[in-house]
Amino acid sequence: MYEKLAEVKEKYDMLTEKMTDPDVIADQNLFQKYARELSELKPIVEKYDEYTTALERVDEAKEILAKSSDSELKELAEAEKKENEDKLCELEHDIKRLLVPKDPFDEKNIYLEIRAGTGGDEATLFVADLLRMYTRYAERKGFKTEIVEANETGVGGYKEVVLLIKGRGAYSHLKFEAGGHRVQRIPETESGGRIHTSACTVAVLPEAEDVELEIDQNDLRIDVFRASGAGGQHVNTTDSAVRITHEPTGIVVSCQDERSQTKNKDKAMKLLKAKLLNMEIRKQEEEIAESRKLQVGSGDRSERIRTYNFPQNRVTDHRINYTSHSLDKFLEGEIDELLEALWTYDETERLKEAGL
Repeated sequence: MYEKLAEVKEKYDMLTEKMTDPDVIADQNLFQKYARELSELKPIVEKYDEYTTALERVDEAKEILAKSSDSELKELAEAEKKENEDKLCELEHDIKRLLVPKDPFDEKNIYLEIRAGTGGDEATLFVADLLRMYTRYAERKGFKTEIVEANETGVGGYKEVVLLIKGRGAYSHLKFEAGGHRVQRIPETESGGRIHTSACTVAVLPEAEDVELEIDQNDLRIDVFRASGAGGQHVNTTDSAVRITHEPTGIVVSCQDERSQTKNKDKAMKLLKAKLLNMEIRKQEEEIAESRKLQVGSGDRSERIRTYNFPQNRVTDHRINYTSHSLDKFLEGEIDELLEALWTYDETERLKEAGL
């Protein structure tokens, strides 16, 4: 840890000096680049300075305890030593967290894609339950939500739905929700009281920016069609809905939420970019997977991450052996406790990987 801190401090001092260079000041792109790097390193350097100060005070207190015969002075030195030793423990933990490389997508908006799996109508109703849960959670966090794509069923559920969640840190809050979600409950139509098991999958896609991803327009097939479902008098009268197929990957996205074909196309393109970026992220994760000893989850749709058991009012996350008997509150968006447990687990594993 101390070697890494020394490297950070050296880089910080070098960048600070470069920021005063007239050539750098004249080049706004370079100046902003160095400014961003400095802002990322500054919290670590500040904690490091606090750490060295506390260490010096411990050493001074130890010296007084070793040499002084004044009982009152020794008592003050003992208190000073204890206070700064406690501070050193806290600072060491904070520094380790800051040294772990940050996920570059943590601050981004996300597309949350929920898709019905096995279980027929019950699975589509469960998609609606999860949509409500994530929407409520987003509202509690002050995030904005918007349905981008939805394929409704006649029973009040969805075969699939894509929810855009806008807010700083949306990805960091919900990135561990990706995977298979299983529900166990007694359907209203079940006269025998038997518990049915159904499932759906969740994908969490960070919103892609144009600078991160370029798409060759020749790779796209764009179709327009008449929207269906809710939408007032314009539904089924104009070809406003848009479907985009990315032919090299076979990814298909569509949007019919807006009455304007242009707006629907823009929304669909943004969703397509998010899906293509997610493919790149998954490739990178697969490449480094062998070097990772443990991870919270791969985000693979086939990986079952959680079970929602209605008869027992229980929710279980299988990755960290978390169980809560407040499923009713959980489905109202009160999922902070589990998300914090997942963040803590992931942070611990990343600290191990970094050798800290």
